Amino acid sequence: MKTVGLIVEYNPLHNGHVYHFEQSKTVTGADAAIAVMSGHWLQRGEPALVNKWARAEMALRMGVDVVLELPVAYSSQAAEWFAYGAVRTLDDCGAVDSLCFGSEGGDVDWLSSLAERLHEEQNSFQRLLAERLEQGLNYPSAYSAAIQAWLGKEAAGNLNAPNNTLGLHYLMALKRLNSSIVPATITRHNSGYHDQDATDERIASATAIRRLLDKNGQEAGLQQILRYVPSYTLDILSRELQAGRAPITWNHYLHPLLHQLVTKSADELHLIHEVTEGLEHRLKQSLPEWLRHQSDPLTQEDAFEALIRLVKTKRYTRTKLQRMLVRILLNHYKVQLSREALGAGPQYIRVLGFSSKGRLLLKRMKQNARCPILVKIPRECPSYLEMDIRATGAYSLGYSRPSSGEIFRDYYEPPLRMEPD
Repeated sequence: MKTVGLIVEYNPLHNGHVYHFEQSKTVTGADAAIAVMSGHWLQRGEPALVNKWARAEMALRMGVDVVLELPVAYSSQAAEWFAYGAVRTLDDCGAVDSLCFGSEGGDVDWLSSLAERLHEEQNSFQRLLAERLEQGLNYPSAYSAAIQAWLGKEAAGNLNAPNNTLGLHYLMALKRLNSSIVPATITRHNSGYHDQDATDERIASATAIRRLLDKNGQEAGLQQILRYVPSYTLDILSRELQAGRAPITWNHYLHPLLHQLVTKSADELHLIHEVTEGLEHRLKQSLPEWLRHQSDPLTQEDAFEALIRLVKTKRYTRTKLQRMLVRILLNHYKVQLSREALGAGPQYIRVLGFSSKGRLLLKRMKQNARCPILVKIPRECPSYLEMDIRATGAYSLGYSRPSSGEIFRDYYEPPLRMEPD
């Protein structure tokens, strides 16, 4: 059985994702698909709109055969480690023949050539990158500028495009792991990754869909997104809304975040992953003004936006700051997420759901995988799995009616078993 691997967030799953899924199987000739999906905290430093089990259900109903969880150690990282964690998971499971990702360029040869050069000449490139960072550029801009200085503007192409950047790092991870997985890419269709508004009749970005939900309220919002999502996505979102488990945004975590910022000293904040270059002091200095801002009759969303505005400089992207706040909220320390620790890989593969065809894939995985396949929480948890369990507990505090069952759901919830519609 030929199997394609997908790296996804499905926040939420929409028609563009369906197109990518169908095209991925077509261009790779795959009979089955395994998706590695971010859990509750996402690559741009945001909580997922709905929990990981709801999004895994969307994936299974679309036709994905096995859904694996990307640990939070990797899911809220910059491109290098997000890509490495996801590709490492697919490679370790021993059942994936190809990897298909979306890109703005749709040219896997160009990205593969660039990845090969970066892999072979990493030290030379790192020196150029360090020089650009010293000039005060934020990391994405410095990365793009370093590649242009190294290879020339034409050879570097459009690496500012987010899917091209992720695609490059997927390919670099494959080379780093000496993986036999064959890469392929599909041009992103109709709507850009960061597009804030829906402009096409059937395709809208996940960002635009979340904005429609937020702007129009629950019931009206569901009607607004009807044309952009499959019926099963709408059904699942409606169920989660009624249960008080959605829509989840940063505004649900202001109080626990404030608790962390107030009770930790600057020295303690400095130990947290992503708190770099004196950001602990900038956070502490911003707190009094942020709290004065919160005393105004503002929405919680306005308050979170105010914190970002106070801390942000040209040096730091919004995404970098949001990822930092995720790590502060979840108490993730630098020592836990060092390059050495991340480079060792997750050390387990967590199954969130599977179809009947997926059951056959799981048998293959159990024979060939390079680390344990988990369908339940073991008595002795790997350290990154413990972080996932705590991340679920923190995420569930954003529900309108959090319960013990939700906070400790990782212990009770078996993998979903489902046939596609």
